[in-house]
Amino acid sequence: MAIHYRPIGIIRSPFQNTAGMPIQPSGAVGIRGTVEVLPEFAEGLKDLQGFSYIILLYHFHRVQEVRLIVTPFMDSQPRGVFATRAPKRPNPIGLSIVKLLGIEGNILHVENVDILDRTPLLDIKPYVPEFDHYVADRVGWLEQAEGRVQGKRSDDRFR
Repeated sequence: MAIHYRPIGIIRSPFQNTAGMPIQPSGAVGIRGTVEVLPEFAEGLKDLQGFSYIILLYHFHRVQEVRLIVTPFMDSQPRGVFATRAPKRPNPIGLSIVKLLGIEGNILHVENVDILDRTPLLDIKPYVPEFDHYVADRVGWLEQAEGRVQGKRSDDRFR
């Protein structure tokens, strides 16, 4: 079975290269960007302005290979890719929750952007705390890295 997606827009950010980027939105606090939704999809933005945060689903467009075992940015031990948020996945789909600052036509102004410039946008969903927020009683291997994401930046391990 083949599955095909087409971009609905493009994400713009200050990050031209992957090295040195924040690795999660919580490490990108205050970094602004825009999301340009293609004109044929702009009508779908109706009512989105009422949300503080949105979920962006996007294609890791620079990923060239798949790795099932990776060493994530927050660790020095090899881990299964599905226990990480590493980009070299069988389906290179990224997810970021960003703050929605405003909408002008088909342009969304967002903050806390940890995404490479010119990344193809696949979908937008509203962040709804009642649906999307869970208190976790375990976070696996990331317990050892708690509180370190704000200062962590990417390197060249996933080029």
